[in-house]
Amino acid sequence: MIHINSLHVDERLLPLSFTCQPGEVVHIVGPNGSGKSTLLSALSGIIDSKGDVLCDDIDLTHCALKELALRRAYLSQNEKPAFNLDVFQYLALSVPECTSLYDPEVAKVVKLLTGLLKVSDKLHRSIHQLSGGEWQRVRLAGSCLQIWPTLNPYAKLLILDEPGAALDIAQEGLLYQLIDNVADMGLTVIMANHDLNRSLRHADKVLLLEQGIVQCFGTPESVLSEENLRKVFDTSVKSVLVEGKPYLIFD
Repeated sequence: MIHINSLHVDERLLPLSFTCQPGEVVHIVGPNGSGKSTLLSALSGIIDSKGDVLCDDIDLTHCALKELALRRAYLSQNEKPAFNLDVFQYLALSVPECTSLYDPEVAKVVKLLTGLLKVSDKLHRSIHQLSGGEWQRVRLAGSCLQIWPTLNPYAKLLILDEPGAALDIAQEGLLYQLIDNVADMGLTVIMANHDLNRSLRHADKVLLLEQGIVQCFGTPESVLSEENLRKVFDTSVKSVLVEGKPYLIFD
């Protein structure tokens, strides 16, 4: 279980608290500049913050990087390293320290992830020769490799910052299939998301941020209401039913 208690980052993120269950998918939504990336960076332990991020009673805000790498994986917004690597070398760097690179299970999980994300034919290509969507899918594979339960029994949390931003519609479908697989294995997934209709369909809980302040936290239907979205995004929005499920239309 993940307990976030009074987490804050100077004036960028005011104190907030919420709890995530194992296997739960939580979407962080809000306008640009609302503090989504700041929140995820604080949860991941890579920026200074105050408050607690308790992962099974271990506070991630006080962990060394080595310990953090075993407990959680964090996918930041898209960046390519300055140095050159082939895809298989990049993925090798994501194998958790508690597992030998030569363990047959590693090859099995790499095959599974690269096949699911349709990058298995890119293993011997330089990361600098990949398209934006290909690189994002390779990064997703690396993040999941780091916390995959059969390789890393200590991992509890996958943190994703706008993981679908560089993906086309078909590739987004692969992303959400992968997230479902991760959650089904009992890991918590916390991700920033800009597609609110995806949040309606795929999130278990949604946290709505505005100017670093939590506006509400709860089920997608309760948080992503017309009233809440009009207030926070300052735009016209209408909720309609499509095949019996809510769908948001923005002017």
